[in-house]
Amino acid sequence: MAVTKLHVKKDDLVMIVAGKDKGKSGKVLRVLPEKERVLVESINLIKRHTRPSQSNSEGGIIEKEAPIALSNVQLLCPGCNKPARTGLKVLEDGSKVRFCKKCNEIVNN
Repeated sequence: MAVTKLHVKKDDLVMIVAGKDKGKSGKVLRVLPEKERVLVESINLIKRHTRPSQSNSEGGIIEKEAPIALSNVQLLCPGCNKPARTGLKVLEDGSKVRFCKKCNEIVNN
């Protein structure tokens, strides 16, 4: 399976557009391009039962984020503060930047 170019990067602010957490927003912690999924801060929380170990002497039930499908997240535009699709633009100096398709605001890379 070929890995494609993704519309979100680590530390982007995204909004969930489908699923149980629809309407919530958070920061992207990790991008998994081979599985086309992302980990978003405090979104899609699961409970994990763990045994006591050297790193976690207590054990018990731990809440952590589970990956969410890339198609269910949209980048939050810093200009219009709404979830928007992004495009790719080449500037005069030859650098590629992402831009909001709603307000044409350049999204930081």
